[in-house]
Amino acid sequence: MTSTNLLNLAKIGLLDPVPLSAELVKRMLASATQRLRDAELAQNSDETRFDCAYTTIRVVADIGLHLSGFRTSTSKPGHHQTAVQCLEHTLGIPNTTVRVLDGLRKQRNLTDYDGELVTQAAFQECLHQAKALLLTAEGAVGAHPAFSR
Repeated sequence: MTSTNLLNLAKIGLLDPVPLSAELVKRMLASATQRLRDAELAQNSDETRFDCAYTTIRVVADIGLHLSGFRTSTSKPGHHQTAVQCLEHTLGIPNTTVRVLDGLRKQRNLTDYDGELVTQAAFQECLHQAKALLLTAEGAVGAHPAFSR
């Protein structure tokens, strides 16, 4: 069932409707899984590891939207923010966790655009959240009727 919140975001142009593609979801899951593996590589810098963990979060947010029949409109600014904030409506992520994820998104922006270094605590939180979200996404995909065996 599609959330009224998602429909409202589509009405104002922040989300675009898309047909479900099982192949795309599988590729997205594979990408998120690989990014998480890269985030766990100790030989990478904390900034690289943080970026990989954050990318896992973002891809999972995109998977949640796709399973709900949407994608973010990349013609509008803030599509990472929109995807993350939709997690409550797409994968049932608690609002308190969504706020933490949004903080990680802001940290990613500071790192990418202002050259701010990532703290070990921020990296560890990002890695923890990425692992938990990927498990949630895998469960949602497995439970989705389009992926029944």
